[in-house]
Amino acid sequence: MQSLATTTTIETIFSSQRLLPIIQAESIDDGLHVAKAMQDAGLTVVEVVLRNAQALALAKEIKANFPALTLGVGTVYNTARLEQALEAGADFIVTPAVTPTLSAALASCDKPCLPGVSTLSDIASLLEHGFTHMKLFPAELSGGISFLKAVSSLFGNLQFCPTGGVNADNLPAYLSQANVFAAGGTWMVSKSAIENKNWEGITQACKQAMAMG
Repeated sequence: MQSLATTTTIETIFSSQRLLPIIQAESIDDGLHVAKAMQDAGLTVVEVVLRNAQALALAKEIKANFPALTLGVGTVYNTARLEQALEAGADFIVTPAVTPTLSAALASCDKPCLPGVSTLSDIASLLEHGFTHMKLFPAELSGGISFLKAVSSLFGNLQFCPTGGVNADNLPAYLSQANVFAAGGTWMVSKSAIENKNWEGITQACKQAMAMG
């Protein structure tokens, strides 16, 4: 079962926000500007993904410069990355997938965790550890809304955060599913917006996405 060392849960983190915006930037400075743009939009929860060399440093800087933001650290696919994410100051952990070793580590972690699933076996394995909130990834390639509808009859107590292929066009459909508590993605932060330093454009895109929830 998940550790009771913290009273904060994935459910409480997303109690007032149904969007998980992902920050992936090629420089720490750009990443900080994206974080500010998201905060200016009214977002209170963000995720930094560990997909480049400076991502951990960016997570630490966001934690230091934007203490009001609840910081998730994602792309945690093994226990070594889990330790790094916790050292970076993660308020919660996000994984793209799970293994038996990682699942056990997440279950004993003193921070809330959002483990990634793409199959029924993944879901059943995490249920054994007491998880009720999971990330469906990659959502569209894993069956998307059809998958969510199918598993709702099997696992009525589970809630999902679909990520991967979610965009402005299908976000409302995902959020309308009874077993979806939030949806994640990067569509609000286009590469061109970062390259052109269009921070206000990112803020407006985030506001539009939030309005769909």
